[in-house]
Amino acid sequence: MIDDVHLTHGLAGDELEPDWPPLVGPEVGVVLEHYPQLGGMLGLAWRSPRPLSAAALVDTRKGRVFVKRHHRSVRTPAQLEEEHRFAIHLREAGLPVPRILPDTDGNTVVRQGQWVYEVHTPARGKDIYRDAFSWSPIGGVKHAQAAGAMLARLHDAASTYVAPQRSTDILVARAEILSDPDPVAAIASQLLHRPALDAYLSRQDWKVQVADAIAPWHAQAWEGITQQAPLWTHGDWHVSNLCWSGEEDDAGITDVLDFGLSARTFALFDLATAIERNAIAWLEVARGDIARADLALALIQGYRSVRTLTADDMALLADVLPLVHIDFALSEVEYFEGITRRPDHADVAYHTFLRGHAAWFAGPYGRAFLDALRHAA
Repeated sequence: MIDDVHLTHGLAGDELEPDWPPLVGPEVGVVLEHYPQLGGMLGLAWRSPRPLSAAALVDTRKGRVFVKRHHRSVRTPAQLEEEHRFAIHLREAGLPVPRILPDTDGNTVVRQGQWVYEVHTPARGKDIYRDAFSWSPIGGVKHAQAAGAMLARLHDAASTYVAPQRSTDILVARAEILSDPDPVAAIASQLLHRPALDAYLSRQDWKVQVADAIAPWHAQAWEGITQQAPLWTHGDWHVSNLCWSGEEDDAGITDVLDFGLSARTFALFDLATAIERNAIAWLEVARGDIARADLALALIQGYRSVRTLTADDMALLADVLPLVHIDFALSEVEYFEGITRRPDHADVAYHTFLRGHAAWFAGPYGRAFLDALRHAA
């Protein structure tokens, strides 16, 4: 059983009181009434430290399940079902993805007041990166190779999935802004239907700041981006979303988790996201030398063992990498400004994440890192 104290991962690599109340036994018990095949709840075994939702491993009379809860302002039932359809397709295509359990009516989303819930079978293997913060590097080169190869397998499986773009901008890793010939104009055109983002940006000199953030790379990347085939992608390929056969260097991946950020983008966008998430220690950005080129190249090597990457692909990958966070950073700004009402967190998403990451790539360490990727072509 777990105790009553529950903290979540903060934006600065710290632990904070959660924005969303943690899951508790009576609440989960009501949800599991929709799943009589589980025989009823015995207790909560673990609660996730991830901050953007509430989740727990739950013991039932028929075994353990994973229960995740979202507020309707973040995910409507229809928006959550978009993720589920993609995950189900990948599982049916042979990718190791935990099963999403249907309730007695055959639905994969349970509606309960202001909340929506999903229930999964528990991931197989060991969750060895369970407590790792986002943007903390992979434990070793062989894990990076395995992660790259599995990402390529996911892209192969996703190539037969056809669905429209996500119906929300909130906390999804989309690529419309970086794919537009004029990203600043693209943002401006979205503000009418994104009032919280509009409210936040109205307090910033955002047109100049965003233009400065993307200027070194967007012009040379845009033509290549336009030639990329659309593909539904994971959007958050960090090792904390993978389970492993063990803690050894040569461990294999047993399950792929969390499609919450998934969206219709393109393959190199997802690979660049994987490099940004796993090979750069952003929480230590103040020291400058935070990139692990060996881990990035191992991710690429693993990916190449399954899917071909041409010299042009590698050049575009390096050009896209400093831009890949732009759309998601703005979605976080919108979330913190309009939903959790945390302008301090919105400042971190905008100034530290969106602008700060771009500034690092423009500096000497970032440019050396990108040169290492280009040389790998």
